[in-house]
Amino acid sequence: MQNIITLLPESVANQIAAGEVVQRPASVVKELLENAIDAKATFIKLIVKDAGRTLVQVIDNGTGMNPVDARMAFERHATSKIKKAEDLFNLHTKGFRGEALASIAAVAQVELKTKREDDIVAQLVEIEGNKFLRQEECQAPAGSSFSVKNLFFNIPARRNFLKEDSIELKHIMDEFERVSMPHPNIHFQLFSNGNELYNLPASNLIERLSGLFSKSLQTKLVPVDEVTDVVKISGYIGKPESAKKRRGDQYFFVNNRFIKSPYLHHSIAEAYRELIPHDAHPAYYLFLEVNPHTIDINIHPTKTEIKFQDEKIIYALLHSAVKRALGKANLSPSLDFNAEMSFDIDYTKSVAQPQINVNKEYNPFNKELSTGRASYPKENETTLQKHNTQNWENLYESYTAADDSVEQNTGQPEQRLQQGALSYDHADYKGFQLYGKYIISAHHNGLLVIDQQRAHERILYEHYVATRSQKTNAASQQMLFPITIELTPNDFKLIETLMPHFKLLGFDIEPFGKNTIVVQGTPAELGEFNTQEMIEGILETYKLNTFDVKLDPFENMCISMAKNAGIKYGKVLLDEEINLMLEHLFSCQNPMYSPSGKPVIMEMSKPDLEAFFKK
Repeated sequence: MQNIITLLPESVANQIAAGEVVQRPASVVKELLENAIDAKATFIKLIVKDAGRTLVQVIDNGTGMNPVDARMAFERHATSKIKKAEDLFNLHTKGFRGEALASIAAVAQVELKTKREDDIVAQLVEIEGNKFLRQEECQAPAGSSFSVKNLFFNIPARRNFLKEDSIELKHIMDEFERVSMPHPNIHFQLFSNGNELYNLPASNLIERLSGLFSKSLQTKLVPVDEVTDVVKISGYIGKPESAKKRRGDQYFFVNNRFIKSPYLHHSIAEAYRELIPHDAHPAYYLFLEVNPHTIDINIHPTKTEIKFQDEKIIYALLHSAVKRALGKANLSPSLDFNAEMSFDIDYTKSVAQPQINVNKEYNPFNKELSTGRASYPKENETTLQKHNTQNWENLYESYTAADDSVEQNTGQPEQRLQQGALSYDHADYKGFQLYGKYIISAHHNGLLVIDQQRAHERILYEHYVATRSQKTNAASQQMLFPITIELTPNDFKLIETLMPHFKLLGFDIEPFGKNTIVVQGTPAELGEFNTQEMIEGILETYKLNTFDVKLDPFENMCISMAKNAGIKYGKVLLDEEINLMLEHLFSCQNPMYSPSGKPVIMEMSKPDLEAFFKK
């Protein structure tokens, strides 16, 4: 009987193992940057070409390697960090499993130049597809230079799965931020296709954050500093008023290693719960230091997940630390704890006696008392009526704001209509608004419940998509005072890529210096809106869409525009606006679903209604 189980060839096994570590160019960047940090480098330069497809090079001034170590570094499970199993729970370095370089060498052409400070000559090692080519002496400065060329050259299928350069470069910049942020004492540089994207000299944490994101960030942050026997918590959190409706500014580091933890994120979200809108996200850049024996960082191939021994305690301590920091920030404008605790009152000034005004004409038996109204003098009553007339809208806004807090209903509709199955006569039927969220309308077959936000997103999306067939850009309303917007290097590169799409949809945007744009015009049809929030929201939505779905860039842009320009829940609509929305919605090619695929319409049929009331 023939055996069916055989050992894989070493080359195939290495490529399979590499798939766990090297998923895209950003994976190579992460591993090489972490190796440079472990080598005690004080200067690290990252160079990429074609978003890492052609080249990923990391140059550092670290300790370097001797000839034997330079060759051994590319063997699987070769590491200087682990001697026995117990060492896995006492780690103070980034890499430790000895798989990174072997995995990279299995799917790329790798060149290493390395030299120790006291060595006369450096070592050159070349490996291609896990095949050792040569090792010889060469000239190079102290430290190491890893060049990874033509990633996935021997696995064309894997290379074809890489996304467009702007997306792959974004992932590289994300990894660069996550590695450079917890190490402000190291000078980092990043170059892409010869252009400098980051130059971060050695500094302190707040200056590092400003260099990575925005110079204005310092004014929006609150320091956090708590020391306990279980965990030390430090870093910065965003002020409540700076919370955004987009994610992306949330960073956790445990022992200077970036991690993802929905559980700890919930702790921070709860601390902000009554301070920011329900759909806003606070920024935080927090560093937790714990005893390495109390965590397990080897539960995920990318080491971005950590298992804590005292997870519930850390949750509570983190929540308390954030609440305390927010409390101090809110008190600082009114109380100066560094000043002498005395009341600043000038006792030399005379204090006026309070005046009591008595209405001598007041009669408790006045007939107006029975209606619940007090009796005011004529001039006061006129003033009161005028005040109420002028401010009645403010009273109403409190109710519309309450409507906005209603959570989005994402449940499945009782009956989903098939596209094209709906017959709607706009002349005979109208709609009304319910809860500031839904439009209720009737037709000859029953009752329709329409999600107003999703409906408007569908209308806008199809309108924006149609602009591609036009020969000219959409109409743009020129701004009286153009505004400049400082972006992160990541977002600046993305907006450069999307510039033709922005212009096609009616935005007049131009680069204006390093990582800055100037907006001179906006789509005429949008009306009034916050330009900076709109553009930042479009970029964030665009990035989120690229993670899960490989969309056409222009369609992704249209979805992002519709998502951010559409009316929101809580928006009170006039009857004319409701009827116009119904007319446009049922003129769409696919009125049943939003651009993101969520249902827009729920139908309750006439027979179902009649059957219910026959009970």
